[in-house]
Amino acid sequence: MSSGVSLGEIVRRIGPQYEQSHRLTRPQRRALRAISLCRTPALGGHLDQCTHCGFRHMVWHSCRNRHCPRCQAEARKRWLEERKKELLPVPYFHVVFTVPDSLNAFAVAGPRQFYDILFAAVRETLLVIASDPKRLGARIGALAVLHTWGQTLTLHPHVHCVVPAGGFSLDGRRWMRARHKNFFLPVRVLGRYFRRRFLEMLRQALGDDPSFRSRVEHTADLLSCAARNEWVVYAKRPFGGPEQVLGYLAAYTHRIAISERRIVSFDRARLTFRYKDYRDGDREKLMELDTDEFLRRYLLHVLPERFVRIRHFGFLANRVRSNTLALAREQLGVTVPQHAVAEQVRSLPQCPYCHVGSMITVQSIDPLPVEGIDSS
Repeated sequence: MSSGVSLGEIVRRIGPQYEQSHRLTRPQRRALRAISLCRTPALGGHLDQCTHCGFRHMVWHSCRNRHCPRCQAEARKRWLEERKKELLPVPYFHVVFTVPDSLNAFAVAGPRQFYDILFAAVRETLLVIASDPKRLGARIGALAVLHTWGQTLTLHPHVHCVVPAGGFSLDGRRWMRARHKNFFLPVRVLGRYFRRRFLEMLRQALGDDPSFRSRVEHTADLLSCAARNEWVVYAKRPFGGPEQVLGYLAAYTHRIAISERRIVSFDRARLTFRYKDYRDGDREKLMELDTDEFLRRYLLHVLPERFVRIRHFGFLANRVRSNTLALAREQLGVTVPQHAVAEQVRSLPQCPYCHVGSMITVQSIDPLPVEGIDSS
């Protein structure tokens, strides 16, 4: 059962002292400031009133920072509406690429470089292996989402990919379906290609940027350790249809390191939260951390400013997606689903008191002057 304590309350109570005693990046400071002010009078708000019973409700504005657990629902809803237009009537596979823990030091030292390399290696791996005539022999597309956390908030960089089960023939004239219903591409082949290209790109980045290399100790040993081990690429069973794809996207795309529902208890010294132990049959357990350690772990997952954590590539790349989706539907012999082209009608929220009238804004409250708030 949730404690009812918000992350904003936690940050307001312990954040200022933490900032004074720890060296934080600019995005980390901005995230803490935004979360502490989210849905408080500092950001302004509006007073809503029911058109039927006159019930009034004050709504304080959200910070819209992507690391705030309270600000993801509306962003996710808008994003999903756009994705509805892009789903094809084919099965979709879920493929997860994970880098070994021995490389975490590089992610901490240069998160922008490291996560850009991660995306680039995932993209190249899928496109190259899928285009091999011995595999699928097709030009595919994918949507990729970066997650950086494990269940206990430790650093665990991995990329979730949603991939249509097929693609265009290499000459572009026909749609190539996946050869097997429950099998997309061999994970061992994907893992070994991914390992080789990721390490090549990382070594190149370290050579090009001496300051990046200087921030990591024992780089040669860490790279050698990573090269000796098999890398995990996990392919789940394909989704059943577009509705399941949307359900998956809703759960994964705008997720952050921890939801407030998982927080069980909090005082100024200790915080307890729930987590799933995947090594013990997904059993739910409790973890207690001192509040400094909790914030340290949470801030590991604050991304660099303007870093794009949801990316499309292949025939789903932003610059070509409209044209290639139209061509794919033509080759599949289908049209755009009606729900994707129907105009979305936004209705006024219903009154939570009488459940008859609608809530309309009758007064706006200006925000207080606050520095350092943005949504990055």
